[in-house]
Amino acid sequence: MRILFLSTSYPSDSRDWRGVFIRHMVAGLARASDVKLLVWAPPGELPNNVEPAALPAESRWLDHLMKANGISHIMRSGGIKGLLAPIRLIRMIRACYLRNPDVDVYHINWLQCAIPLPNNRIPALITVLGNDLKLLRLPFIRSLVRRTMTKRKVALCPNADWMQKPLAKAFGDLALIVPTSFGIEPRWFAIERTRERGTPHHWIAVTRLTADKLGPLFQWSKQFFEDAGRELHLFGPMQEGISVPDWVHYHGAATPEELCNEWFPGATGLITLSRHAEGRPQVMLEAMAAGLPIIASDMPAHSSIVQQKQTGILCSTPEAYGNALAVLEEHDINQLYGDAARHWVRREMGTWDDCANRYKAIYDALLEESAHG
Repeated sequence: MRILFLSTSYPSDSRDWRGVFIRHMVAGLARASDVKLLVWAPPGELPNNVEPAALPAESRWLDHLMKANGISHIMRSGGIKGLLAPIRLIRMIRACYLRNPDVDVYHINWLQCAIPLPNNRIPALITVLGNDLKLLRLPFIRSLVRRTMTKRKVALCPNADWMQKPLAKAFGDLALIVPTSFGIEPRWFAIERTRERGTPHHWIAVTRLTADKLGPLFQWSKQFFEDAGRELHLFGPMQEGISVPDWVHYHGAATPEELCNEWFPGATGLITLSRHAEGRPQVMLEAMAAGLPIIASDMPAHSSIVQQKQTGILCSTPEAYGNALAVLEEHDINQLYGDAARHWVRREMGTWDDCANRYKAIYDALLEESAHG
């Protein structure tokens, strides 16, 4: 089957942190049997058997978009660029759909990219992240997306179960809602933890540096890290004017290779106190696959991953956070939680090849339904 895969994120090279999960998704689908993949996305290395679908001018503009931290960042910045950029993007996406009328299924990443779908009957699989639910609060967005679904078979595929209910409320009369987990690279499962008893505890936080993504990380951590003999190592790109305290070991953006080879093996665990709307944070799943227990803020995106007091600890107060640090620094408890986390991710997520097979089954179901009217 011929699939037009469309995404506004894609890493430019192996060191680019942006859209890495899309690269893995493409690679998994490229390995799937009976799938011919056309990819419309920012420029980056594609598998040999994948056909690029972006025109040179589109590719250049998408590259600029990635360097500007994506369409959402441009829109938040306001001004004339914040108004014109999404209009130009929608026009480019529309043009891509129109010049590829012979595909069997559209695989569209993110709801907004479905808005310019042409009036044809080609079925569509649309992935949904947490940010998409925020988008639906904007005027007219829901009606614009619904309009594209009326004459085609559609599967909405959120990457977390907690999004199923709001999506069913908005689109359940027009689309199948099929929660579909992403996959994990095998290298995360292969990590052997090396932290020794008696050594300082290194806690890891991996996030884009924005106020919402950091949440109360600095405020809650100060009393537990500044003079406590444990270290907080923070990784991620600076996307807002965030002042990082001097007791935090800030390393900037890190590649998956650096995290996998240098930091995760010796870490005590992963911390995220994010307040940002998201589906299932991929870095949390990778840390769990590596055998790291999790400390996380208690929100749907995290509670759908972390089994409380089994694979990690969810916290709503600074006191609960401090207790979680103390509990998970007990060697045997840490090992128990880490082993349970790895087992859960292996069972529930699997690899990107498993993810590709999940998508392929949905392609098949959409084509069968389309054939029967």
